Amino acid sequence: MAFSVSFLNTAPISTGSGTAYKLWSYKIDGTGSDIPSGQRMALALPGDINVQDPSAYPDVTALDGSFLWRDPTTGLNFVGRTATNPGGVTITFVAPARTATASVRLFKSAVGTAWTAVSFTNAGSGTAADGQGMVVPAPGVPAYTGRPVADFEGALPYASEVFGVYQPLAGWISAQGGVAAAKVHPGSEFAALTAEQFRGEDARVLRDPALAALAERYQSVGPTTSTTPTTSATTAPLTPVGLVNLFREYFFEFDTFLGSPSGHIWVSPGGSVEVVETSTRRTLTEKTAELSEETTRKTEESQTDQDDVADAVKEDNSSDTKLGVSATGGVNAKIYHADVSASFATQNTVKRGSEETHKHSREQTAKVTNEIKRNFKTTFKTVTETTDTSSRRYVLQNNTNELANYEFRRKMRKVGVQLQHIGTRLCWQVYLPDPGQDLGLGDMVHVVEAPDLTSIPKPEPLPDLEDKLLPFHFEVPFLHDAGPDEDAKLTYLPQANICRGINTTTAGHDDTVQFCFEYPLPPVPPGYQLASVASVDRHSAQIELAPLNSPDLLPNPDVGKNTLKIRLTYANWQGKKSMPFDAMLRYIPTDAAKAELEKKKTEAKAAYDNEVARVEHEAYGKAVRERLRLVSSLTPRRLEDLRSEERRTVFRDILRRLEGDGHYPQDPHHPPFAESEQIRQLFDVEEMLYFVAPDYWRPGPVNPPVPTRDSVGRYPVPSETPPALPPGTSALPLAGQTVAGWYSRADEYKSSGTQPAPEWRVNYLITEETQPAPLGSSLGWLIQIDGDERRNEFLNAAWVKAIMPVRPGQEVAALAWLLGVEGSAGLGLPYPVQPGDPADFQNKSYKDVLQILVTKLQAANTDVTNTLAAEKVFETGFDPLEGGFRKPDNPYQIFDQWIEVLPTDQVAAVAVRYDPRTGQQL
Repeated sequence: MAFSVSFLNTAPISTGSGTAYKLWSYKIDGTGSDIPSGQRMALALPGDINVQDPSAYPDVTALDGSFLWRDPTTGLNFVGRTATNPGGVTITFVAPARTATASVRLFKSAVGTAWTAVSFTNAGSGTAADGQGMVVPAPGVPAYTGRPVADFEGALPYASEVFGVYQPLAGWISAQGGVAAAKVHPGSEFAALTAEQFRGEDARVLRDPALAALAERYQSVGPTTSTTPTTSATTAPLTPVGLVNLFREYFFEFDTFLGSPSGHIWVSPGGSVEVVETSTRRTLTEKTAELSEETTRKTEESQTDQDDVADAVKEDNSSDTKLGVSATGGVNAKIYHADVSASFATQNTVKRGSEETHKHSREQTAKVTNEIKRNFKTTFKTVTETTDTSSRRYVLQNNTNELANYEFRRKMRKVGVQLQHIGTRLCWQVYLPDPGQDLGLGDMVHVVEAPDLTSIPKPEPLPDLEDKLLPFHFEVPFLHDAGPDEDAKLTYLPQANICRGINTTTAGHDDTVQFCFEYPLPPVPPGYQLASVASVDRHSAQIELAPLNSPDLLPNPDVGKNTLKIRLTYANWQGKKSMPFDAMLRYIPTDAAKAELEKKKTEAKAAYDNEVARVEHEAYGKAVRERLRLVSSLTPRRLEDLRSEERRTVFRDILRRLEGDGHYPQDPHHPPFAESEQIRQLFDVEEMLYFVAPDYWRPGPVNPPVPTRDSVGRYPVPSETPPALPPGTSALPLAGQTVAGWYSRADEYKSSGTQPAPEWRVNYLITEETQPAPLGSSLGWLIQIDGDERRNEFLNAAWVKAIMPVRPGQEVAALAWLLGVEGSAGLGLPYPVQPGDPADFQNKSYKDVLQILVTKLQAANTDVTNTLAAEKVFETGFDPLEGGFRKPDNPYQIFDQWIEVLPTDQVAAVAVRYDPRTGQQL
């Protein structure tokens, strides 16, 4: 009788391989003599089927007695079992769950004998043959992403994040918002509205023409008549109330698996390779040197330091400027702003909030997961020797006779995420202008030393040109031309001709001599001119001279001829043929010489000043670069502290608003303890949240002034008045200066076009060492250098919408208080029932529906069963959500679920084989 092989079924594996692999079972039938007890029977499957070793599943009882043998000659997978009962045996093995059709062969073997192929039929039908086409596992390795989520039922969350969605409720017109809106339209019909007009019966039904015009302007109601306006469900920017639906995001740790290959290495037969693993983690802060190890694990920080999706979501929420922030139960709750709701039903607002939450959360976790995936990078390098015994390395040895291939695969994590609605809160909303004007900014103190000018030699002072006195020696000769006095012993006096001297003492023979002389002077020194004769030394000679400035002698000295003239008025040569004289000639600097000296002084001073300016400019540039580096690398303040200051500022503005409207005492000597306690009793001040309006809504000209060379930005830092300095001194450049924020300057550009014209822009300064400039730098924002993006947006916001949550259990009392503060404008109009509203909203006014809403909220928020439902996950753990999403019709339920896959910094080496002919992995 021929053997018969029948395919029985596939069954899930209880542990270990998830849904990618299953238990495959085949029944082999024969006679007792064909299959005696102790007979080994095996099915020969194609070698490309990824059959698992049964020893890897010790807890699976269906595999007891099964074996796997791969024939190195034929490449077939032998899966079999030893028969325990004659006549039949069931062979069970683990293989991929996907099915295919292939040829199967049957072998038998007694203990100690070789395998023998036998003929068989497929399920007892057909012709017996050595091989039959049967249903078999699909070839190849299946993609494995871990166990199904149902296996993790009951797992507790390892992290959670609370956030919410805020929706204003249309229909009620706020007194504070309405009066503020009226001031924006001074020429309108409702420009003169006062807070008192928002109270009373006329306000409730909008019979007041000004209120009706205001409502129509902001589209809170539809067309009106002279008696009763008709309502329409549209936006309501003036409403004072809204609802916050709170949600909690849970994070569950599922299993791990090996991801796609990140590297490959081969080892020759009998060889060994040492592999050094270097893991790189990129973060936002620059701490490479401090956090890196040279040879083992290098850490480069430049993008993000989050390894977990829960931490990344928290960080993303903290930096998202589109969220309002409050403190809920001791943790930060991020609040998203949804559209205005025309329905007051909590079921509708929960549904809208859940849809908004689903959309944002999926986008957010997908974004941060992609960032984390890019965060991990592993580099392998092969080395032949190493001297570092502390490095993280692996030694791969090949003790076989075949080439061994290894793939390096990164270990991946599966993280489950669920969303749950955990409650609804009534809120009071109010608009406040210029929220950041009362917040002080941090001034960075950076004292700059004066540049070192000692290395610049000061120019040697050039002396002023002084008058020069030069001696001039000359002789007055005895030039006798008549008379007997040849020995020059007589005394001579001028005659009628003043240039002749005469002596008449010899009768009949008058003696005459020359009295006028002109002497050439020595050459004039360069740069000087002859001015005068300072003195004449006669050396005790009996000779008198006429004044040198006598009219007959002028010009004297003669500058043009460079001569000196003298005329004698009395002379006695005392028997000498000449008399010596010494004159002192005074020379003064010429104008050209003075100008040349001043030019040299000016050039020397200019060269010194230029060098000083160069050094000071270089020092200024270095100081600015250093300040920019310090400013950009300042550690931001704690986010919690910044948000707390902003909330306090907003709450302070709310109190000022209440003071101005007469709802809050203004006596500084008697603090309003009772009013303060009343507000805190009704509203959760610590959970107050706010939404900022973009800076482009700030009041101002539609077309701002065109920047010029002198533009300094929207918020210039005022220059300090320089201190008084002692006479003759000047301030040291850059010494003692401080900087308040990011530097800015005006730069000129050429506009495009056929006739380019210059245009100016107020730019901010950066260097290759600075961090990216904060948000708003290109917009001229006021920047707080130790703040974050949200603080800078708060400082430049046109206004904030402050949201004050009502304390659970105080909803009814809070509504009564709000009616006194905000009035009741529009609350008497009929409420337009929306799809999904409960039946008790029918034929009610806005005020009636609002009363029903707050009554239900107060009951729900004080019901302990709802509180327990919101905390159920922390007690019962993960509860798989069928289909991954549930229609969010009811509060306090989990309504959304998905899975994120994250990389780790761990890499495993996996042995692989390749077909040498096709190159395909086996």
